[in-house]
Amino acid sequence: MGPSPNSPSVPEQSAASASPRPSADALNGDLGWALGVLLRTYRRAAEEVLNGIPGGPRGYQVLASAVQELAGNQGVMATQLGIDRTVLTYLLDDLEAAGLVQRRPDPLDRRSRRVVATERGRAVWRERSAELCRVENHILSGLGGDGAVFRDLLQRAAAHADRLDPSVSACQVVEEIDAQDAAELRRHRVRS
Repeated sequence: MGPSPNSPSVPEQSAASASPRPSADALNGDLGWALGVLLRTYRRAAEEVLNGIPGGPRGYQVLASAVQELAGNQGVMATQLGIDRTVLTYLLDDLEAAGLVQRRPDPLDRRSRRVVATERGRAVWRERSAELCRVENHILSGLGGDGAVFRDLLQRAAAHADRLDPSVSACQVVEEIDAQDAAELRRHRVRS
């Protein structure tokens, strides 16, 4: 299923390691470090939860869009999710083969297809959504009762940052981070 709170993807701290590491003390107040740690921890746990869904996180986004009926048709879905139409077609092929979605003719435009979640797709989405919620709550559990406030403030800060420097999609943001991480790793290997 997904990671339990004791999963290696979301590490628990023992009583002996409950105090911050010296590197964390040295980086006190460093927003980039804090966001990086949170993103890394969340991504690892989310990847484990979404393992088995064709396309991983992107497949989950498509499934969520279909379940919540957020897009009128396949073209609108591609635009909303920031996924190239050709890539979306292959992703939908895989999701359809897994029995999670179906493509049906759009009654408003016979040239278009609507992406509809199957009953199995709805069940998988409910299960994985609940697992992701548990992951988020576990990651934010160190904030106690302030977790909801932090989530709200982070959402507001992210919306503001996205207005200043718009991204096409959440996938694009993660792909850019992955590319930067890979480039940094290559630079490090060259220096070693």
